[in-house]
Amino acid sequence: MKKLFVVLMMGSGLVAFGQAKKPAAKPAAKPAAAKAGAVTSLKTLNDSASYAIGISVANFYKQQGITNINTALVTKAINDVMVKKSPLLNDQQANGVMMSIINQAQESKAKGNITAGEKFLAQNKSKPGVKTTASGLQYEVLKEGEGSKPGITDTVTVNYVGTLINGTEFDNSYKRGEPITFPVTGVIKGWTEALQLMSKGAKYKLYIPQELGYGVNEVGSIPAGSVLVFEVDLLDIPSQKK
Repeated sequence: MKKLFVVLMMGSGLVAFGQAKKPAAKPAAKPAAAKAGAVTSLKTLNDSASYAIGISVANFYKQQGITNINTALVTKAINDVMVKKSPLLNDQQANGVMMSIINQAQESKAKGNITAGEKFLAQNKSKPGVKTTASGLQYEVLKEGEGSKPGITDTVTVNYVGTLINGTEFDNSYKRGEPITFPVTGVIKGWTEALQLMSKGAKYKLYIPQELGYGVNEVGSIPAGSVLVFEVDLLDIPSQKK
């Protein structure tokens, strides 16, 4: 069709030439035949559910940073399980492989943030008033408190604001209008350690390395591998009133 359109646009001179020497007509191209087993439509609820499962699985692992998947082996694994054929990996092996590949993908994704965080902490630790613990946690005392400190089994009530090292705020209990109460061990490692350094009424600024925070996991609006910065007010230790 495209060849005929070009010929007509070029005028009668070429038409005459075409009549003198008319090429053999080429058969119209046939549409490529669908591959055996290819699905081109969803005809039943089961078809739709099967396709939806594929979307769900693909989206999940894409979010984990895994994009290079051998879909033929995915299909084989599903078929092996469904027909009760002995799989190439047992459950323990499969779980181990998935943890390894997810960790690799997350570490690769987090690499830039980890490098930026390490540079930030290296510079921050030399600032006046900043203290560094053996674990790598950094903190500043903005206000000292009085009385006892929470222990590992205590519950605390705090107000806080959390930001990334670029100043982006990701959480703020002040804006919500109410403090939060939780067990000392019910939070990230950096908080668990810092809370036990604080007396009731104290306010600290925490600089939490990624390994004491969420590591290479992406949590909500917090990118993987991020250093976390918190200002924390220790308002009360309710478990010590019992």
